[in-house]
Amino acid sequence: MAGHTQGRQDTTVIRIKERTERTSHTLICLGFCGGGTGPYHAWGDCLPEDTALSAICYPGREGRFLEPCATDWDELAADTTQAVLSAVQGPYVLFGHSMGGWMAFDVASRIECDGGPLPEKLIVSSCNAPDRGLTPRDMFPARQDTDGALLDWMRTNGLMPAHVLDDPDLQEMAVELMRADIQVRDTFRYTPDARVSIPVQMLSATDDAVIEGDAGNQWRRVATGPYQHDVLPGGHFYTPEIWRRLPLHIPALTTTASTVPSTAGA
Repeated sequence: MAGHTQGRQDTTVIRIKERTERTSHTLICLGFCGGGTGPYHAWGDCLPEDTALSAICYPGREGRFLEPCATDWDELAADTTQAVLSAVQGPYVLFGHSMGGWMAFDVASRIECDGGPLPEKLIVSSCNAPDRGLTPRDMFPARQDTDGALLDWMRTNGLMPAHVLDDPDLQEMAVELMRADIQVRDTFRYTPDARVSIPVQMLSATDDAVIEGDAGNQWRRVATGPYQHDVLPGGHFYTPEIWRRLPLHIPALTTTASTVPSTAGA
């Protein structure tokens, strides 16, 4: 795509499941706080044949390790918006989990304001609605947490691979990335009146202590188009089995867009 070098494509857009002649749309995933593209790789095995899969790599990690991490929300959102646009090769669905849900909303809102190629659907997972602003409940894990506390969070909630948590050098890198993302998250400010008109699906978990109980209804304020809310078992990252096959709970990937229900109860 014009304005994006091949090198940026290779390091920023991780194409987990490549497009083929049978591809009708692509699922593009954004990372959560402290996370990379790794947690999305397993999804390639459960996606329909006509769905490709890509994940956006934030600066400072994986193939962009030598780049400095973003220092505030607007910097990361601008970078991510460019990355998503560079990944678009036809119809796509945009997904974000936790902090990534806010980022996916922000990116979709920016693209809509600029008249760019909108996703067929926006999927936001395990996150409060952005229009309520940043609250102490959202600032968890917190910047004042010790390294040990952050590692405990990643061990129990962050999908961090065991080989990372068992290696002191990789532990240090993981904590540095988590702290960088916490700094970015803590600068989030909702843009007044920001909305999206595309269909939105919000996913939440039965036992998630991180988000508020009425988060499903909150999102209706910023989703002006068709909206559905689905509740799945588990905590902030659902159960391991649910997470591993989460795309199966996204009707936009498994049914014709016109057949997806416009609303659903919690």
